[in-house]
Amino acid sequence: MNAETNPTAIGMFLAFALVTLLITWYAASRAKSRSSFYTAGGELSALGNGLAIAGDYMSAAAFLGVSALITNVGFDGMLYGIGFVVGWPTVLFLIAEKLRRLGRFTFADALSHHLDERPVRIFAAISSLIVIAFYLIAQMVGAGQLIQLLFGLDYGYAIAIVGILMVCYVTFGGMVATTWVQIIKATLLLGGAAILSVLTLARFGFDFSALVDRAVAVHPKHQAILAPAAIGADPISGISLGVALMFGTSGLPHILMRFFTVPDVRAARGSVFFASLFNACFFLMVFIIGFGAVALVLPDPAYLAPGGGLKGGANMAAIHLSRAVGGDVLMGFISAVAFATILAVVAGLTLSGASAISHDLYARAFGVSDEAKELRISRIATLVIGVVAILLGLAFRTQNVAYMVGLAFAIAASANFPILFLAMNWRGLTTAGAIAGGTAGLVSAVGLTVIGPSIWVKVLGNAAPIFPYDPPALFTMPLAFLVAWGVSVWAPRMAADGVETAS
Repeated sequence: MNAETNPTAIGMFLAFALVTLLITWYAASRAKSRSSFYTAGGELSALGNGLAIAGDYMSAAAFLGVSALITNVGFDGMLYGIGFVVGWPTVLFLIAEKLRRLGRFTFADALSHHLDERPVRIFAAISSLIVIAFYLIAQMVGAGQLIQLLFGLDYGYAIAIVGILMVCYVTFGGMVATTWVQIIKATLLLGGAAILSVLTLARFGFDFSALVDRAVAVHPKHQAILAPAAIGADPISGISLGVALMFGTSGLPHILMRFFTVPDVRAARGSVFFASLFNACFFLMVFIIGFGAVALVLPDPAYLAPGGGLKGGANMAAIHLSRAVGGDVLMGFISAVAFATILAVVAGLTLSGASAISHDLYARAFGVSDEAKELRISRIATLVIGVVAILLGLAFRTQNVAYMVGLAFAIAASANFPILFLAMNWRGLTTAGAIAGGTAGLVSAVGLTVIGPSIWVKVLGNAAPIFPYDPPALFTMPLAFLVAWGVSVWAPRMAADGVETAS
């Protein structure tokens, strides 16, 4: 399956790239100030921002990765989709309103509201960049596999194309361009998933039970795909994944940044409502798509590689299903939508990373007040992040994209969420406590991830992991809370005792 056999896909790819580049050209004329570049001037409506947030959230991991996990393992893959949805009430009730009141451009603005600004911003920027790096891995791998499958291009060239386009969006258009790309992408993705779901169900008389029965019959694991096998075998990792997905959303920098694009708290709250609604509908359709791929793709040799597995990699289950139920035209459309999904998300991630460098570090932590220089640094940072994203996509090309996003959520839940929650709700948090707690969560989450199964075994090739649970959020998030509380409470007391003793 290559470029010559699917000209429809090529046409839709090029059309989307052209439209979004025109949007970027238009947005460039409006991205002259920091406010317009970082937050689109704070003028978005609740509906528009909710759709853009959903666009940020409905990533390659959501569409390609979760559907692939369901295709491979069934019920365990559905848990990822459920986890992605249940994180939104946490954002609504614990984060959105207070964050909008306290912040201006990034979540570090809210963190530094009652704390010493410079060390807090340095920590927030470093933490944000690490979370963004893990999240970028998933998007770049999905993009590379998709373009490789559809165009017959080498994986490295495919990754480079995505990197170049995302740099263009952010460098020239800022948040205005990124938001419109997200809105268009979210609309297309919801529509594409609906079409794919309806056509899949139509093959089984719109009887979901018949679809599941067929999937059970043809899957190599048969009835086992309806049982939580992974949780049964490793319940600690399953619970840890739930913790990561539930609280990680509230620590994702590119999601938090979107609450500053609306004019007031009410609009921020409405944004979460609409985002939750769109995401819930989307993941319901992903469940249908995943089981549809089991029933219609796995038994068909046309979609299988000679050495076993799906052509183009395991993440391509939804793409193959679109061809099975709708031919080359639907495959071209769904592929273009998946491509739009990836580009939009990496643009949002890149903008968030660039703002961490230019606003949190360069402008605020190091005290450079020149707005023009800050925007120039942001654009340079965008280029650097684009290069890093390409390198990460090459290094992690064999990983399931939903799995890699789960690790990003674990780090966000361990490093960002505890400190942000405490900073907005507990006046007793000190700067030292925030830095110590956030650093403990960040270092432990990254460290345990590196020596865990995902990297120590699957990437580095070792025989067995040093730390057996993956992701580590169940251990690292409570550690961050505990260290932040302990240092905030006991360090001032120890200092006071030391003064009394000396006197």
